[in-house]
Amino acid sequence: MFEEAQYLAPVTRRADGGVEVELSRSHPGFADDEYRERRNHIAELALNHTRGDPIPEVEYTDEEHEVWRRVSRELTVSHAQYAVADYLEGTARLGLPTDRIPQLEEVGSALRPLTSFRYLPAAGLVPLRDFYGSLADSYFHATQYIRHHSVPLYTPEPDVVHEVIGHANMLAADRFADLYRVAGEAARRVETRDALEFVSKVFWFTLEFGVMREDGALKAYGAGILSSYGEIREFRTVDIRRLDLLAMGTMQYDITHYQDILYAADSMTHLEDLVGTFWATCTDDSIAALTATTKTP
Repeated sequence: MFEEAQYLAPVTRRADGGVEVELSRSHPGFADDEYRERRNHIAELALNHTRGDPIPEVEYTDEEHEVWRRVSRELTVSHAQYAVADYLEGTARLGLPTDRIPQLEEVGSALRPLTSFRYLPAAGLVPLRDFYGSLADSYFHATQYIRHHSVPLYTPEPDVVHEVIGHANMLAADRFADLYRVAGEAARRVETRDALEFVSKVFWFTLEFGVMREDGALKAYGAGILSSYGEIREFRTVDIRRLDLLAMGTMQYDITHYQDILYAADSMTHLEDLVGTFWATCTDDSIAALTATTKTP
């Protein structure tokens, strides 16, 4: 199953104490030694970070800033047409720079007076319960590297574009920030792996890949759609179904391509009433009872 950090490349410590990000051969940066060394350095900064300390700054290159400028420009146009009002409100409140990559510490400092959220740097895979549970404390684990410059409008893994343009703009909106927190509280409350995975799958089909009907049109609010140059132009063409907790929490899906099934909320209030209430009240027993009908005797 998916978790936000799961499609990050594995990160290991070498025998000499250095850090190695294990990119797959299909990764756009695999054959770029300079890019790979940058990834190793950025991952090491995250591994050496202690919660409560300022997040180490990454010295981004001009080439990396240019990738951010290109993606920001393209996504801004798409957001005006396809993003829900609360996301656009969060974007305006946060005021992210479009001419350079912001530092995670900078983004967190801007978020904190708005909704109390802050960032934690992630080198690679974050354990499922830690990733979601931290949301309850208004912390969001995020990567700091940016996609390879050869394909500025594509990334095989969540980079700083996804973490900041996708998630930070949502975290700057009060109603979305509350949903992130209550999802984290649910992850803390449940004890079984099955229940935790159910909670995370509902998160996937809402705060990662959620869509919503607004002013007579289908709009996007999920960070995975709103940070993807391609997917934001395609989401209206897939199989759109109404929000359904059981279906979302048990759906199998492939994270390596555009999602072919999405679940639409009728409104922000519908999302809060159904999904928010589920996260606020779910237990291992209630999730087991909900899923019991899907299991064969």
